[in-house]
Amino acid sequence: MAENKSCAFRTSIGGQALIEGILMRGPEKQAIVVRDQEGHLVEKVEELKLIKDRYPILGWPLVRGTVNFLDSMVKGVKALMYSADFYPDEEAAQPSKLELWLEKHLSSKKLESVIVALAVVMGVGLSLFLFMVLPTFLTGGLTRFFPAFPMWGRNLLEGLLKIAIFLLYLFFCSRQKDIYRVFQYHGAEHKTIFCYEAGLPLTVENVRVQPRHHPRCGTSFLFVVIFVSILISSVVFGIWPITNTLLRTAVHLLLLPLVVGITYEFNRWVGRHVQDSGLARVLTAPGMWMQNFTTNEPDDSMIEVAIRSLELVLPSEKGKDEW
Repeated sequence: MAENKSCAFRTSIGGQALIEGILMRGPEKQAIVVRDQEGHLVEKVEELKLIKDRYPILGWPLVRGTVNFLDSMVKGVKALMYSADFYPDEEAAQPSKLELWLEKHLSSKKLESVIVALAVVMGVGLSLFLFMVLPTFLTGGLTRFFPAFPMWGRNLLEGLLKIAIFLLYLFFCSRQKDIYRVFQYHGAEHKTIFCYEAGLPLTVENVRVQPRHHPRCGTSFLFVVIFVSILISSVVFGIWPITNTLLRTAVHLLLLPLVVGITYEFNRWVGRHVQDSGLARVLTAPGMWMQNFTTNEPDDSMIEVAIRSLELVLPSEKGKDEW
């Protein structure tokens, strides 16, 4: 860990835990490495095609946050589906009538696109419902029973509910037996990136001793999204006090791209300064703590997967991945 603190290098390489595998994304390529049921490592490497290269405006600050978030979700869902194919659910082996109909009327490529789109929409929709719509409706119900309840009190209560729901969501996810191993791979991903940033050889021994909590983790990102949304909505509703629940929900949704954009830029700043700025460490402390729910200590076989996935996305030019 002393190596980590003294090392100034921060990589832009990041990853995602899969089912018995890891997706790692570098500046030029992304790689999926899965350990199959026979214990072999299966590798899939793709060149990255960034939409900002075709439309430069999508790479502008505050805009790129939402674009990168959606892009990461789509690629993440595809990778998760790919890894799941190595461990089919026996109970779901028989396709449903809907699946049979889709297979009959759509090509395999179109079918995959439809499934990915549905998964992304459902994932985003569930997140919006839990962390934005539900708190707004709950506080809206409260104000009906207590009309004199002040607007600042509603804003505060709505923010506390968002954080409470997020914590409960993380807690219940972490208690799921099948998710435990996924979170072990998550820990392996973080440890491997720390080892690489420290300039150490990528060996199981070197990776094993690294911390499993990383300041640029998606868990921290989601927490900051919620926190930034609380701050922005408090300012907006302080200036424009909206009591109608539906209208209030609509404003939350309209503000979401701005919230994600600000959070992305915040994470970029934190990624560069977390080791040399006390303020950055304080601001990232809550998100780092929440990684206790979403990362577990990996075994050596998981670390091997993480190491291989990172090796596959290292840039051809040294330093090209510097954050």
